[in-house]
Amino acid sequence: MRHDREQARRRLSQWFDSYSADHRNTINQWFHVFCVPLILWAAVALLWCIPVPGTLFGPGAFAALAMFLTWSFYYRHSRPLGFGMLAVFVAFAWGTRWLHLMLGTANLAWLALAVFALAWVGQFIGHHIEGRRPSFLTDLTYLLIGPVWVLNKLYRKLGWKY
Repeated sequence: MRHDREQARRRLSQWFDSYSADHRNTINQWFHVFCVPLILWAAVALLWCIPVPGTLFGPGAFAALAMFLTWSFYYRHSRPLGFGMLAVFVAFAWGTRWLHLMLGTANLAWLALAVFALAWVGQFIGHHIEGRRPSFLTDLTYLLIGPVWVLNKLYRKLGWKY
């Protein structure tokens, strides 16, 4: 079991190294620090808006499932980052639930779609400045790596290790 965790941590370290190589420009990094969490929230919010008719589950069921599966990926590769992403997902779920109650499904969906589109524009501006293609164009796994890469930047500023 410990050996598996070490392999997963090494794999995460390799993903971070590769992702960092595509994100060396400070401006691009700042675009990512702001835009990646916005894209993640927008994806959660859009999933929140998918109706779940004929079940005991209400709004947010698909978002909860996606957050759990994504969190499982993070936790398997790093417990400290997994716990950090759990906190992020809980905050996103609470905030999205509140917005859903305040705005309704249609308005939440439009807000999430606008945030999603604008944040992706920001990402591509950052990559244009960097002069490098986004990492996910070589491997879709990097769509999962971006959020923990940003969280890991915060961890390093706080002196924490993943």
